[in-house]
Amino acid sequence: MTDPSLLSAAALATAYEAGTLTPVEALQATLERIARTNPGLNAFALLDPAAPAAARASAERWHAGRPIGPLDGVPCTIKDLVDVAGHPTRRGSRTTDPTPAAHDAPLVTSLRAAGCIILGKTTTTEFGWKSPGDCPLHGITRNPHDPRYSTGGSSSGAGAAAAACFGPLHVGTDAGGSIRIPAAWCGVVGLKPSFGRVPQWPLGAFASVAVAGPMTRTVRDAALMLDAMSTPDWRDPFCTAHTPATPTLEHGVAGLRIAVLGTPGFVAPIDGPGIAAVEHAATLLGEAGARLEEVDPAAFGLPDTGALFADLWRTALRLVVANTPEDRRPSLDAGLLRLAGGPAMGGTELMHAMGQQVQAAHAMAGLHRRFDLVLCPTVPGPPPLADAPLGDPAHDLLHHWAPWTFAFNLSRQPAISVPLGRHDGLPRSIQLAAAIGRDDVVLRAARIIEKAMEPNQ
Repeated sequence: MTDPSLLSAAALATAYEAGTLTPVEALQATLERIARTNPGLNAFALLDPAAPAAARASAERWHAGRPIGPLDGVPCTIKDLVDVAGHPTRRGSRTTDPTPAAHDAPLVTSLRAAGCIILGKTTTTEFGWKSPGDCPLHGITRNPHDPRYSTGGSSSGAGAAAAACFGPLHVGTDAGGSIRIPAAWCGVVGLKPSFGRVPQWPLGAFASVAVAGPMTRTVRDAALMLDAMSTPDWRDPFCTAHTPATPTLEHGVAGLRIAVLGTPGFVAPIDGPGIAAVEHAATLLGEAGARLEEVDPAAFGLPDTGALFADLWRTALRLVVANTPEDRRPSLDAGLLRLAGGPAMGGTELMHAMGQQVQAAHAMAGLHRRFDLVLCPTVPGPPPLADAPLGDPAHDLLHHWAPWTFAFNLSRQPAISVPLGRHDGLPRSIQLAAAIGRDDVVLRAARIIEKAMEPNQ
């Protein structure tokens, strides 16, 4: 029998319905895999002791023929920037309050309502501030494909857990690439949904650009998870109702117009294998009936998103430090303190930057009047070594971490990282983005690439 911990969420549901596997057996296999493998990876901030009881309750529902839905009994992890009732939200920091959260965050409420089994909380970089996958509280999280390398971040534990088969479903958050970067470097699917699709509360320093979304091993699981997470919640005043993405997942891309971007609004680095991955994806999408065209987004009025995001990022980090009790600030990540200690933006400069963010969204909306999708790299190159010392974060943000991802946070549109083979033993990927609210379209295109790369999926 196939190890249950290797199965997708969709495959688990099929096995549960057929009676060939129970949620209790799936959870036990997953926990055994975690016990064997996690000590070398460090993906978890904590494991939830309530998971076995939840699995037993799910098994009873399946046995009675009354499952809640397709994710009932499927193991799921939550990034430790998101509240889970009964457990602390430490945010990767030694400065945070260890008191357990009193309430589940909206997305956790929705996943529980769908029957998901919460395995535990995964590691994050401190307050989600950077891309190398380490934090002061939990140390280094390592890449399952080669532990010498970083997972990326800030959803470092979610990326490692997805790639290591510690359950099929993993919640990440993304304010500048924090779902898509570790998804790319760990070889999994990572979806940054449209802003407002997945309700969030409480909010952090990156609230104006941050979202939560799925990190999974398959595109179908990402669609199933997104639909489960997207239940509107009164606590998030900006969340909006959306049409489910799963029913249209197999509709393909025939007739869709796809813009291939050579830049994300400034001159961004990309290595040879990254260029080859984009070219390969363009071929696959073209063979599936899409029409592709190389496009310079500056022609649509896209501003320099590099300078813009860097300014907003530094301002948000200043807020993180300001919200940290003064006596605890020396325990913060040294790189975070160094960036936050730089010159502060004045009120006029900040309002100008916020206006430029709207201009970026306007430019991308104009681009999407002509094109259904955007295709570009996810990351500029392979992951850094896990033990490498932190360099200059301001430089690395634009050259090694997130140059291809943060423009879609500024514009608040959906974007997905999709695995596309390997180079020198490490995963490579591409990124697809669509207009705000068209999460279904990025998932459809991602599914085409997945089927071409893995015909049996």
